[in-house]
Amino acid sequence: MEHAATETGTLIRALLLSLLFCASLASAEDEFPNRAVYPDVPVIETEDLYRNLDKHVVVDVRSRYEYDTLHIRGAGNIPLNSSDFIEQVRTLASSHPGKTIAFYCNGKTCRKSYKAARRARKYHIDNVVAYDAGIFDWARAHPDQAVLLGQSPVPAGRLISTADFKKHLLDPDAFLEKAREPGAIVLDIRDIRQREGISLLPPGREERVPLDNEKLRKYVEQAQAEGRPLLIYDAVGKQVRWLQYFLEQAGLNNYWFMKGGIRSYLAELQSDYR
Repeated sequence: MEHAATETGTLIRALLLSLLFCASLASAEDEFPNRAVYPDVPVIETEDLYRNLDKHVVVDVRSRYEYDTLHIRGAGNIPLNSSDFIEQVRTLASSHPGKTIAFYCNGKTCRKSYKAARRARKYHIDNVVAYDAGIFDWARAHPDQAVLLGQSPVPAGRLISTADFKKHLLDPDAFLEKAREPGAIVLDIRDIRQREGISLLPPGREERVPLDNEKLRKYVEQAQAEGRPLLIYDAVGKQVRWLQYFLEQAGLNNYWFMKGGIRSYLAELQSDYR
């Protein structure tokens, strides 16, 4: 009887451990939904990377503007859409023999780090991993190893939450109504490839400005000096998230973004005519 009870207890413990293991896997899949999409891509966790930074070459594969706004201290920047992406990665790998290249992007739902690692492996650059927790998790966990607009460590409370970002979003109709108000400064920050000849307002009522803080500065200063609202839109509502750091650093309060960018505005127009 005692032997049977022992075996039963062992089986129960094994079953509980199995259930806990399955639960942890499910939790990881929920937190990192793209790991299932890229099962062939090796990943590294935040603390593993932190403890082994000296064994890695860290590469930010986002745009230069995103990198200049917030990045891991010491990371290089090779945007995934660079025409010579593989050539740059191959040069980096050959100049750091024995080290692993860790690619990262914005966070758990961003796929660029996985795509970068998969592309590198396709071209036989195998010593690579994806740091898929991304820049925000890193900056929260290790502000001393992150750089925000040239400042490190990242000051406490300077990371903008999703809730604070949403406070400055307007639906397309509300954005357009506010943009038509006398005194409003309206900026189109899309790059030339995204414009396709489509603008929100007639010529003379908005300015086309590249996503460059120095070129944007005069409009920010004008809005501050004259107490005018600054309204900014991009293609799909993603670039403005990074621009917000510059606006907040400048001390501007009366600024607004179009939720979903001009693409959401055009989608609403199309639905109105169906």
